[in-house]
Amino acid sequence: MEEMALTLKGTQQGIVLRPLSDSWDDVLQGLENALQDAEAFFRGGRLIAEMGRQELTKEKLASLRAILDRYDMELWAVLSDNEQTIHTARTHGLRTRLPGETVGMLPKDQSIAVATPPDVTPSGGARPDPGEYALVVQRTLRSGQSIKYPGHVILVGDVNPGAEIIAGGHIIVWGKMRGLAHAGALGDEHALICAIELTPAQLRIAGYFGRPPESRRRKLAPETARVSEGTIVVEPWHTRK
Repeated sequence: MEEMALTLKGTQQGIVLRPLSDSWDDVLQGLENALQDAEAFFRGGRLIAEMGRQELTKEKLASLRAILDRYDMELWAVLSDNEQTIHTARTHGLRTRLPGETVGMLPKDQSIAVATPPDVTPSGGARPDPGEYALVVQRTLRSGQSIKYPGHVILVGDVNPGAEIIAGGHIIVWGKMRGLAHAGALGDEHALICAIELTPAQLRIAGYFGRPPESRRRKLAPETARVSEGTIVVEPWHTRK
């Protein structure tokens, strides 16, 4: 089995990158792949490099920033136990410690872009931790509005055409899902999309795309979308025994 070159984890301050490989090229390639797979989720965000004892030279720093710039992401901080890495980070105007931060609210007429919660379990094919954080929103998402969150998203309301929900975990809509839904955006293939009425413009789970359900003559009923054998399947939403 191929070893992972890095992990990505949501925290209150931003997305934390932790290298697992001694090869910086492998780390950068892994990051590039992750950003490509969930570009809409990451774009405009900020990243924290948690380097441990690894040295982050100015050349490595430049190559990391070059990738982040292509996705409009900010390298916000570098955490390290290596004195040279700390010096390099400070020389380039980066934080080496994280301040406390609270979640803020945006006006209702804007897209919803909330700060990420602490200790969100990283995705990457692994089943979500039962203690993973969830965002609960009570409103209707209209065309042009979106919710992006690294944990689960629970929406009490409708998602109109032209609106979207992008989540690192599950998506549960207590209403009509008629926009775009992307669950498991950080790579979690076990994520689910559930809705009282599941008639989306597009379904996506991790790197899998699903076609909008075909029109039905029968009465619409609550449904769940999940990945099965390499494709997205939609089935009745019921409790499994």
